[in-house]
Amino acid sequence: MANNWWELQILCDPVLEDSIFWRLENFGCRGTASEMKGHSCLVRAYIPQEQAQLLDLAALSLWLRQDALVLELPIPTTHWHLIDEEDWASSWKAHWQPQEVGDRFLIYPAWLPVPEQSDRLILRLDPGLAFGTGTHATTQLCLEALEMRVDQESHDVVADLGCGSGILSIGAIMLGAEKVYAVDLDPLAVRATRSNRTLNRVNSDRLIVEQGSIDRMMKMIDAPVDGIVCNILAEVIIDLIPQMSAITKPSSWGILSGILLDQTKPVADVVEQNGWTIAALWRRQDWCCFNIRRS
Repeated sequence: MANNWWELQILCDPVLEDSIFWRLENFGCRGTASEMKGHSCLVRAYIPQEQAQLLDLAALSLWLRQDALVLELPIPTTHWHLIDEEDWASSWKAHWQPQEVGDRFLIYPAWLPVPEQSDRLILRLDPGLAFGTGTHATTQLCLEALEMRVDQESHDVVADLGCGSGILSIGAIMLGAEKVYAVDLDPLAVRATRSNRTLNRVNSDRLIVEQGSIDRMMKMIDAPVDGIVCNILAEVIIDLIPQMSAITKPSSWGILSGILLDQTKPVADVVEQNGWTIAALWRRQDWCCFNIRRS
């Protein structure tokens, strides 16, 4: 069937980029990319035609308008059109370019030739339909936090809850983690993580990925882990925090993101109620990242 994917193009103030990514993810978009156009940001996203009718797209446009009005920013312009099934993936890939993250990472699309020399860790990625390309603020915050936590001497074992494309799991391995256990409820995310594991030549016994959530993680690990990364929605994180102590050591650390600024208090309350201490709270535009420790 031809013409069965919507391509959305949203031209916005750069400050709105992260909130738009959040809206698009919740809307069900698969594959997102952004680029600067002068002083504005152009966000592209894709969603199957069967998942969104014209009225749905119009409603999304209104949400984006309201978000901008609340922040007293220029209203973004939103356009959409249909593209063929075989064109949707190549279309968004064409607009996703290599990106430096933190002090050490270079996120590199799998379909581009790898540079012969680089002073950064080259993390090759093909997210498929899974979340996590390195462009979103929450992913960047988590990678930067991992740089502070993991090194070649630490030999940390890490749990990745909601692994998406596997970008955080693979990043932890590259920094020096001894082993990473990764889970995601989405089978497409599990497939993407396994594919990117192979792409980055990570041994399957160092990055173990299965479908499921924290209950599955409890069955996968041989012993409590040294650290947790969790970059998903705040509501899900709040539900998971009471169970995190069951898979961690008394000295373990955690990195939590996917949390909007107005969601920090309920997350912080649950973190402290369950025996964790907030070591640092990092902010990037509308998003934040908790660096926590068992207390």
